[in-house]
Amino acid sequence: MASIMTSKYSPAISSDFAFNMERPDWLTSELTTGTTIAAIEFDGGVVIGADSRTTSGAYIANRVTDKLTKVTDYIYCCRSGSAADTQAVADIVNYHLNFYKMEMGEEPLVKTAASVFRNLCYNNRDSLSAGILVAGWDKRHGGQVYTIPLGGMWNRMPVAIGGSGSTYLYGYVDANYKPGMKKDDCIKFIANAVSLAINRDGSSGGVIRLACITKDGVERHTLTGDDLPKFYEDK
Repeated sequence: MASIMTSKYSPAISSDFAFNMERPDWLTSELTTGTTIAAIEFDGGVVIGADSRTTSGAYIANRVTDKLTKVTDYIYCCRSGSAADTQAVADIVNYHLNFYKMEMGEEPLVKTAASVFRNLCYNNRDSLSAGILVAGWDKRHGGQVYTIPLGGMWNRMPVAIGGSGSTYLYGYVDANYKPGMKKDDCIKFIANAVSLAINRDGSSGGVIRLACITKDGVERHTLTGDDLPKFYEDK
């Protein structure tokens, strides 16, 4: 039984209650990846990007998180929601796809990876907080982006955004996305989108991590400090 603290000036207070009152919220808050994630298809591959802030309530637990998680050599996922949930789901999908590759003797399709993510997120929708973008390249369908929001819905999209920062990006995406964009244009588009969200969203921040996935593999880029786009400040 919890001990009781009393004095002639105050009523009896449980020591457990007093301890809970003294603890800041971030000690008991779930670690979340904030966040801003984005992906876009182009002829020959995909470009994905994310910020790097992980928060626990109002406390920034990690400023340089890598939210672009490798699933196979040609497939990555962008993670938003609970850090623990999304890492666990990505690890399970990686495990399944490694078996697929060993049994079939070939790289899994992006659609296959997205289907495994979808099944996990949907079947555990009551206990998971995970918003996933699955993006990659395969020899059958080329570059593909699949969005799997909270609840486990599954949809292929030419461009997709997610996380708390995405609420600031719908106007920018509608105004600037054009079908048939080239690789360099897509890299600039994703970098600008994530930078804009970082400037607006309190749960997004840090550096911008980018990856370009094609038949030749994965190119990784990191934008820090003065390299972050500031196009929205040009007047």
